[in-house]
Amino acid sequence: MVSIILSHQRYTIFVSVGLIALASLAGAALYSTWLLVVATLCGGLFLLGVHDLLQRRHSILRNYPVVGHLRFLLEGFRPEIRQYLIEADHEEVPFSRQARGLVYQRAKGAEDKRPFGTIENVYGSGYAWLTHSASPVTISDTNFRVRIGGSACRQPYDASLYNISAMSFGSLSANAILSLNTGAKKGGFAHDTGEGGISRHHRQGGGDLIYQVASGYFGCRNDDGSFSPAKFAELAADPQIRMIEIKLSQGAKPGHGGMLPASKISPEIAEARGIPMGVDCVSPAAHSTFSTPVGLMRFVGQLRILSGGKPVGIKLCIGHRREFMSMVKAMLKTGIIPDFIVVDGAEGGTGAAPVEFANRVGMPMLEGLTFVHNTLRGAGIRHEVKIGAAGKIVSAFDIARVVALGADWCNAARGFMFAIGCIQAQACHTNKCPVGIATQDPGRQRALDVGDKSDRVARFHRNTMKALGEIAGSAGLSDPSDFMPYHFMFRQKDNEFLDGNEAYPYLPEGFLVAGEEIPELADWYSRWDRANAESFAPPEIPHGPFQRRKAA
Repeated sequence: MVSIILSHQRYTIFVSVGLIALASLAGAALYSTWLLVVATLCGGLFLLGVHDLLQRRHSILRNYPVVGHLRFLLEGFRPEIRQYLIEADHEEVPFSRQARGLVYQRAKGAEDKRPFGTIENVYGSGYAWLTHSASPVTISDTNFRVRIGGSACRQPYDASLYNISAMSFGSLSANAILSLNTGAKKGGFAHDTGEGGISRHHRQGGGDLIYQVASGYFGCRNDDGSFSPAKFAELAADPQIRMIEIKLSQGAKPGHGGMLPASKISPEIAEARGIPMGVDCVSPAAHSTFSTPVGLMRFVGQLRILSGGKPVGIKLCIGHRREFMSMVKAMLKTGIIPDFIVVDGAEGGTGAAPVEFANRVGMPMLEGLTFVHNTLRGAGIRHEVKIGAAGKIVSAFDIARVVALGADWCNAARGFMFAIGCIQAQACHTNKCPVGIATQDPGRQRALDVGDKSDRVARFHRNTMKALGEIAGSAGLSDPSDFMPYHFMFRQKDNEFLDGNEAYPYLPEGFLVAGEEIPELADWYSRWDRANAESFAPPEIPHGPFQRRKAA
């Protein structure tokens, strides 16, 4: 008898609420009508338990009626529970509490100092540090700028060293877009539109825009989804648009397209993207306007002409290194050189992505940045192309490090999301963002006050630039653009570290096209030889061990 009871004890709560409901009904009839409240509550739970027993989707609910719902409730709160109760200050999931706290403090103008020393494991592998000077410099003007625009550009842009990375209206709410862009206006820096086109909320904010042209050509497309030169020219004439960015891939899901279901397309989204209501909106994985490296460069040239000479560049997460070298060969062959290249890292990504793509596809930003920088140096055209970097850049140290490794400026998406109140709930794809940022729910986004949040955006940028000036001054520099790899040290193992020049060296100017080969760079020459300006396809499909070029 005891064994039977124990084997069915999982039904205890279900049976108990049923009995309490019956007892409460009897008590309400005999003693007090207030017991009807208890009867109603327990009766509802009992009916829920009956439903759990009959449904076939969840085994847990069939075995644990009523009480099994606690499992799904706790799972729903898991990210918040982890953040507030369990997560260590330096544990990145994907941003550490320390990094988020820094953004919150600088955005609010609160104290951003930390007492009692570092919590970093300074002797652990992967730790990096800045080498400071015995003769530090005080930098008073921290409005750091970089001019973007090559010899073919007629309207160069003086960009801030720190700007808002690509996030589309649709993935972010109207109030979030308006807060970011208004903050960019107040702070004097740029806001990348993302691939979703330019919405009325971008225009209302008045901040400088980087218009992203992706495979869906939103805002400049024909009815069949192809690129429309006329629509692009009309849109690009807007003086608020300062640069044009052709997106080849993004860190969150490189090589992956997407679809916005018709049910999620609002009139405002349809207006911004130039798409019809009631039809699924498809973002193809690849562009339809070009299919070769040479075709890409001709598209760059076309957009530069159509925009009246504004800076035109490309954004990508590095995949096959040979393919990027093919693009560089196409630059040399056509004479059309992008004004800038934005290197996104595999660690980046505000957009929801399949786990395999988010975790395992694409090159991390530091390696991608170094490769792009050195390939352009090797081709002898690094001086004509400015490089932007994006991928978990939220602090002055983050900015200084990527500038040292070859970037001219930085973009951040999630950092500025934190500035407007993101709590890293990781519910961006559910339309149930708790702070009204990644949602199209009017009620949820109403919680986001544009006036307050735009001030936080501008304040976060200003305080980060101030911190960048301080860290540059500590290294004895008068401007952050003077950072070089040797200003940083990188610990490779627990008891070994490398100078930045050893870990991330600048390779010689023109080494890929000079004629004479440097034996130590045989791998670079081998990959360069296999790159083709006319095609992204490999010259041959390797079978078996890859045959590397032998050093001379």
